[in-house]
Amino acid sequence: MLNDLHSHADADFWFDPLCPWAWVTSRWMLEVEKVRDVQVRWHVMSLAVLNEGKEIPEEYRDWLATAYGPVRVVTAARLAHGEDVVLPLYTALGTQLHLEKNEDRADAIAKALAEVGLPADLAAAADSTDYDEALKTSHYAGMNPVGMDVGTPVIHVAGEDGGRVAFFGPVVTPAPKGEAAGRLWDGTLLVAGTPGFYEIKRTRTEGPRFD
Repeated sequence: MLNDLHSHADADFWFDPLCPWAWVTSRWMLEVEKVRDVQVRWHVMSLAVLNEGKEIPEEYRDWLATAYGPVRVVTAARLAHGEDVVLPLYTALGTQLHLEKNEDRADAIAKALAEVGLPADLAAAADSTDYDEALKTSHYAGMNPVGMDVGTPVIHVAGEDGGRVAFFGPVVTPAPKGEAAGRLWDGTLLVAGTPGFYEIKRTRTEGPRFD
């Protein structure tokens, strides 16, 4: 089996807290950790940074106008309190933004910080550029190996040759559970690790589901 060839895998996962598709994939990765010998490290990318200077629909531009806030707060929390706060804060933010449908970004951030037990004053980072250099460093570390014509999620994992395999996705809904999550991981590694492989895709017929 493929997972026998990858007895242990360190995976790196890049997300923007606002993306519902990345949220679903992140919940899948948590399932993968339960059924495969995989340990995930969590990092931020930014859809706002990704789309700077691009021709995008006006409604998407309006949505992106508020996109810096959550990812700046995660960056500030990481710098002040360490890598271990990234996943809990992402989970708390995702719960507010995607499960609770909280469209008030400031309120969602405040509630997420409180849930994780982080200082409330970290919320000020949402409107500050002080953390943008660190944010962009994380963003480009994730995005450069896959290119700028994809979004989030992005995953990097060790390849069989000792190098790193980087890919966008998988985009899936709802998040597979149990062994189904493990099989999707096995298949994703198989196709992503194939030299010259670029894309499998079909038209989405439903939006992200969080069940």
